[in-house]
Amino acid sequence: MATQRIAGIDEVGRGCIVGPVFAAAVILNPQKPINGLTDSKKLSEKKREQLAKQIQESALCWSIARAEASEIDNINILQATLLAMQRAVSQLEYPPDYVLVDGNRLPKLNCPGQAIVQGDLLVPEISAASILAKVARDAEMQTLDRLYANYDFSVHKGYPTPMHILKLQQLGVTAQHRKSFAPVKKYLT
Repeated sequence: MATQRIAGIDEVGRGCIVGPVFAAAVILNPQKPINGLTDSKKLSEKKREQLAKQIQESALCWSIARAEASEIDNINILQATLLAMQRAVSQLEYPPDYVLVDGNRLPKLNCPGQAIVQGDLLVPEISAASILAKVARDAEMQTLDRLYANYDFSVHKGYPTPMHILKLQQLGVTAQHRKSFAPVKKYLT
């Protein structure tokens, strides 16, 4: 019997107030184990980037998808997160037989699965997805940092830090801000 293809899924950027939410799906290759996989938040930026490269080279398949700020404003952050997860799974080169998702909600998919709280810490497939999604979202923040130079997106990564809130007060809301989020709403003119 063929080995089951298990996809790990995780998202990054739910708590941000600017930019897309990212999701990644990864089916690891049992013949090419990757050491050091864990929750992306527990890794340095350099280590995440090294592991992301290794995941992309060694995994059976992987994909990264996103839901834009405008979609988040239209359908809410939970639905946008589930949509990004669905997109990530649909873009995999091989369809998974089963999915393991970080958190407590499963997106609607064409295969069975399980949501696992703290899965990014416990399940290598989810850890790998966590790392790919985080590296992709951080790269997006670098891009937004170049487009909106005075907002310091590369520093606060879009989270509602005191620095980010100060920039919103001083400079106003960009086209990339999530206008349905309370910290942003109050600066809409």
